[in-house]
Amino acid sequence: MWLSPSALWLIAGIILCSIEAVVPTAFTAFVMGISAFGVALVAIALPSQVGLQIFLWMLFSTIFVFISHRFVPKRKVRAIQDATEAQTLTEILPGQTGRVLYEGNSWRARCGETGCAIESDRKVYVVGREGTTLIVMPEHLD
Repeated sequence: MWLSPSALWLIAGIILCSIEAVVPTAFTAFVMGISAFGVALVAIALPSQVGLQIFLWMLFSTIFVFISHRFVPKRKVRAIQDATEAQTLTEILPGQTGRVLYEGNSWRARCGETGCAIESDRKVYVVGREGTTLIVMPEHLD
């Protein structure tokens, strides 16, 4: 038993929309499913034009993804709170990085004060972040 092209596109649309419910993809899978529903309507009128159907699905999906991503709010990177305490695991030499224990994890860190060295096993304050490197200040500036 063979299914018609429009039935296949409907099944593809249902699967893609269902994937969005299980795995959040910022509406990408959902709009691709909506595109498949649109192509299912085209497949009713042009059942033998499979190449055209695939092209239309890719075109609709691309357009709908770009449109939908304009309306999805941008995810903000969680900011590190100012003056949060951490503990140095290694010595942090001036202009170089070391390791600190912050919120139970080891992070690369460098001193926010140029020319300042911080010994290991010292309390420091996290004052910022640059990528995956924390900017720290010693508890007491010498």
